[in-house]
Amino acid sequence: MNRRDFLLKSGAAASLGLFAKAPLFAQAPATNSGPAAATTTLLVAPPPPVTTFTPLRRNVGYFTGRGGSIGWLVNPDAVVAVDTQFPETAAIFLRDLPGRAGRTLDAVINTHHHGDHTGGNGVFRPATKTIVAHANVPGLMRAAAARNPKPPSEAELALMIPDLGFAEGYRQGFGDEAISCKYLGPAHTKGDIVVLFEQANVVHLGDLLFNRLYPVIDRPGGASIRHWVTVLEKIVADYPKDAIYVSGHGQAKFGVECRPADLLVFRDYLSALLAHVEGEIKAGKPKEEITKLENLAGFPDFHVPPGPGNRLPANLGVAYDELTAG
Repeated sequence: MNRRDFLLKSGAAASLGLFAKAPLFAQAPATNSGPAAATTTLLVAPPPPVTTFTPLRRNVGYFTGRGGSIGWLVNPDAVVAVDTQFPETAAIFLRDLPGRAGRTLDAVINTHHHGDHTGGNGVFRPATKTIVAHANVPGLMRAAAARNPKPPSEAELALMIPDLGFAEGYRQGFGDEAISCKYLGPAHTKGDIVVLFEQANVVHLGDLLFNRLYPVIDRPGGASIRHWVTVLEKIVADYPKDAIYVSGHGQAKFGVECRPADLLVFRDYLSALLAHVEGEIKAGKPKEEITKLENLAGFPDFHVPPGPGNRLPANLGVAYDELTAG
């Protein structure tokens, strides 16, 4: 086994081990527990993930599998990825990326720290020159890891954590394409960035946009619903009107490929969430009662059946905490 193959295998193993211990960075629905769950044995392995590469413009496209969508650039001079999903789909992406032909990636850009966007970093590491993210991301990754019952080792974390952190912006040319990244302040977390492929006019938003889905709002990770509204408005105002936006997650009916109007729908949801909870607080309702709501009126495309996969109660709780803090 040569050194590159060893690093690739050890990086994958570390990433898998890291996420086997606990869901490090992503907010996930609750799972069943208790005696009944303890006696349940899974006899059939889960099916392999369905993965798709979708080209957009000028050698730029996106990949869907498990986790947040991965953006990609492949031209004669450079290969770049935006986010890395989980180890299994990260390996599929590296193997099957059209036009890569075994080339080393010039850069991986993490849109934020959650594990469904960075879980494949260890798999990408041996095949990548550098991993880039906002300056807050390493600290957020370490803090999330420390909250695990079985924290990962420093060696495991070192494979995952980005090499380069920037405070406000980052820009680099990659052949005939230039990629610029901007941090617009706290929103989904305090480390989310907007990634623009300038010549292709494609914008990868990571989890700044959940397309017709109740979002994850990571308050321990520095989220601000109120400022998230401001960030979305700034993106729509500042970026090209004919840009193609790639969201981190999208409802099956709507997908992850978006236009400015989709950002405004999500902005309206966040604004309505705050307004609803503020009204309930003024009516004297306690948090426990406010968070019983199963779907928010006025946003039928977001509605889901009641159960552990419904994130609206968590959204309501975060809104309550934000509105009552201080």
